[in-house]
Amino acid sequence: MAGEKSAFDQTFSFSSLPSKKFSFLQDKDTLALLMKWSMLGRISAQSYSFDQSFCPYNSENLWNVFDFCVCVCVCMCVCVCVVDKPVVSVDVELVPCTKVSMELFDPIYSCGILRPSGHIVKCFHYAYPDYDELRQMLQEEDSEHYDVVRRGERGEFLFRLFKHLCLGGELCQYEDTIDPYINTTKQVYKDLISAQKDPDTKKISVVSTVIKVSAYDEFGRCFPGIREQEQTFAYLIVDPFKRHVTLFCHFYGVGNLTL
Repeated sequence: MAGEKSAFDQTFSFSSLPSKKFSFLQDKDTLALLMKWSMLGRISAQSYSFDQSFCPYNSENLWNVFDFCVCVCVCMCVCVCVVDKPVVSVDVELVPCTKVSMELFDPIYSCGILRPSGHIVKCFHYAYPDYDELRQMLQEEDSEHYDVVRRGERGEFLFRLFKHLCLGGELCQYEDTIDPYINTTKQVYKDLISAQKDPDTKKISVVSTVIKVSAYDEFGRCFPGIREQEQTFAYLIVDPFKRHVTLFCHFYGVGNLTL
């Protein structure tokens, strides 16, 4: 897959995997929720194979991670958005991804954010007329519930994904109950993340590496989007054993209004 040349050496090669499908982009009920949350048509996932080994966790391989992300951004961001100038720099953040269950969210059910029925408790906000305790916990550090999920675990990809879905797009119609958010988070996470069971201990662990990326040309950020916005994001999810990488991204705005 050819991309624009840049000052970086492109040491990885990528090939599209059009046969790899994601259930959250196929299931009608999930698509209806993404439309309701103003994310339909703006959230995407595309997988590619690559031709070299990828090992991010040893210090001597940090350059390997950076080089890999540069190659992905240079080769792929042209396909996602219009890039008129060469990519000159890339920001890379390794995102913790260790969760193999939804237990991370258990404290939310017993702290006052939800009613026993699963309905989300509404609250007053000076700027948002229709606000609730869940969004306040997700967004505001001075929320009394902010630390219900420990700060370290808020960095986990599972929690970030949940937050992205809860906040939605520009014309998001927020849910009254938590179940649609939890169920969709579980579905998307399962689609994107690879796990394996240890044959001796029978313990299941995540094998995927998740990397948040943004690319810059000579004028500033060019991918994902030219403006910094929490709901405009791009993650690379790497399966080092299959040598597959998935570009999972969303561009904040008004989503499609029809399926």
